[in-house]
Amino acid sequence: MPFLIKKAPDTSEKLQILSRDSRYDLACACGTSAEEHRRRSADNKWIYPVVLPDGRRTYLFKTLLSNVCVNDCAYCPLRAGTDTARCTLKPEELAGTFLSYYRAGKVSGLFLSSGVILNPDLTMESINKTAQILRRSQFKGYLHLKIIPGASEAAIRHTLSLASAVSLNIETAGKDNFNSISSSKDYEKDILRPIQLISRLTQKGSEFAGIKQTTQFIIGAAQDKDKEIIKYSWKLYKELNLSRIYFSAYQRGAGSASLPGEKSTLTNSQLLTREHRLYQADWLIRKYGFSADEIPLDSQGNLHLEADPKEVWAKVHPEFFPVNLNKADEKTLMRVPGLGQLSVSRILEFRRKGIKLRSLNEIKKINKTLMKAEAYATY
Repeated sequence: MPFLIKKAPDTSEKLQILSRDSRYDLACACGTSAEEHRRRSADNKWIYPVVLPDGRRTYLFKTLLSNVCVNDCAYCPLRAGTDTARCTLKPEELAGTFLSYYRAGKVSGLFLSSGVILNPDLTMESINKTAQILRRSQFKGYLHLKIIPGASEAAIRHTLSLASAVSLNIETAGKDNFNSISSSKDYEKDILRPIQLISRLTQKGSEFAGIKQTTQFIIGAAQDKDKEIIKYSWKLYKELNLSRIYFSAYQRGAGSASLPGEKSTLTNSQLLTREHRLYQADWLIRKYGFSADEIPLDSQGNLHLEADPKEVWAKVHPEFFPVNLNKADEKTLMRVPGLGQLSVSRILEFRRKGIKLRSLNEIKKINKTLMKAEAYATY
């Protein structure tokens, strides 16, 4: 009887597997606008059009270095013990492939993450070696490198010396929620302390000042309320100066049957809506001057799924309206439903030119979003 010999996957085949599995780490590919929604190119699955933390749009080469993992994160299809095709790229292999795409003008940067191969520092060594090869090859572009939970300070410092941006996923709001999704990681030691360390090392005047730090919450895997997530987000922005926080909705069926999220009454579609509402709340905090305490929640401590949190805030604060578009300051204008940064900028430009605004049509062509402002504005 002849033997069936299966050859080891080549680099392209590994990338097909690893780029597919990198969709579980979305920290550079989610957002509040159409340009930020998760998507990837139809041909090379490892090329992603993304919006970076500073707002620039670009194409990134996005993949895992390995989908081998020793951790037991219950929400993750790649957790230890699951039956999935496993493979690992060598640093030289990945760096060489990336450079060929970069030199061909197909990508401008790299987003590199990985499962945990044996232990955090061994994995960080491979991630850092990949980055070292690229920097020594005179690549001076964008490198977003994942910090593996539990990595040592020495490994983190090495990563910061090579990266443009780094991220370590916080995953949940609080230790109790975290313990319901993982028993192989320690929330304080492996998650919070490294995030705090990165904040200290990258703050203004510090050794790695200018390196961006982001993180990500997994929404709906544990039982954390939006109130908790917003509170943690506020602290991450205000106390630790993170550049961006991302939210990824857990989709039922992807993880362990024992996961709290598997017992949720929300549908997968509602979980995606919850993710979107958190992005809207995040936008209010980062761009519109809202504090965490001002974000409106329902009686259960969650965002209202049926409406934009800015609209909900307006409806419970009738005393704030109507707002005179020709007199109100920028901060006040930003609280009017239907008005975004571009619309407010145009209103202020009219004012600088001495032009009295008489209709929203003068700002731009009326659309469904801008129409909302009519109920809250006067001239």
